[in-house]
Amino acid sequence: MDFYYQPGSAPCRSVLMTAAALGIELNKKLLDVRGGENRTPEFLKLNPQHTIPTLVDGDFSIWESRAIMTYLIEKYGKNDDILYPKCPKKRAIINQRLYFDMGTLYKAFSDYYYPQLLKQEAPNPEMYKKLEAAVEFLNTFLEGHKFVAGDELTVADLAIFANVSTMVAVDFDVSKFANVSKWYEYLTVHAPGAKENWEGCLLLKKYIELNAPKK
Repeated sequence: MDFYYQPGSAPCRSVLMTAAALGIELNKKLLDVRGGENRTPEFLKLNPQHTIPTLVDGDFSIWESRAIMTYLIEKYGKNDDILYPKCPKKRAIINQRLYFDMGTLYKAFSDYYYPQLLKQEAPNPEMYKKLEAAVEFLNTFLEGHKFVAGDELTVADLAIFANVSTMVAVDFDVSKFANVSKWYEYLTVHAPGAKENWEGCLLLKKYIELNAPKK
C-alpha cells in the first residue's frame, strides 16, 4: 500500500502508529506539499482534495486520517477487538473521541498555533483559552480510565496522542492536566510506533524554528 505523507503531520503520524499496531508495512511516499506535488494531475486522480495523508490500496484510494485508520483496522486487523471493537456502544464512544479530536482538539490546536507558525501572527489569548478548554475535556474523558475511550487502547488514543505529541513538541504544557499527563507519559513508552511519532514531532519543531521570523 502506498502512503502519501509528511512525518511532521499529526494526522499522518496517527496512521503510521495504526499500521505499526497492526503489523502492516506501508510504502511511505514523502509528498512535498509546499512544492505542489499534491496538486499534480496524477495525485489529484487519487485524491481530488489534494490532502495528506492519502492511502492507496490497489485500485482503492482513501484520505482523511481517521478514515484511513479505521479502514486499515477493519480490513487488516486480525483480532476484531483490537483498537476498534465491534460492540456498538464501545465503538460509539471511540467514534465520539475521534470526532472530538478532529472537530474540537485538533481544531483548537490549529486555530491557536497555525496563524503563528504559518503567518507569523502574534499569539491570540482567546484561542489559547479554547485550546486549554479542549484539553480539559480530554482530561475529563480520562478521569477514572486508562485510555481516552475506556480501559483499552483504541484507535482514538492513537489519533489524539499524535495530536497531543505535536502540542508538547511546540511547548504546550500538559502537566497542568493530571489525567492527560499520565496518559501521555504512558503512551510515549507503550504506543505502537511511538518512537517514529516523536521523530516526526521533532522534525516539525525544527522546521518551525528554521522558519520562525527573526527577532
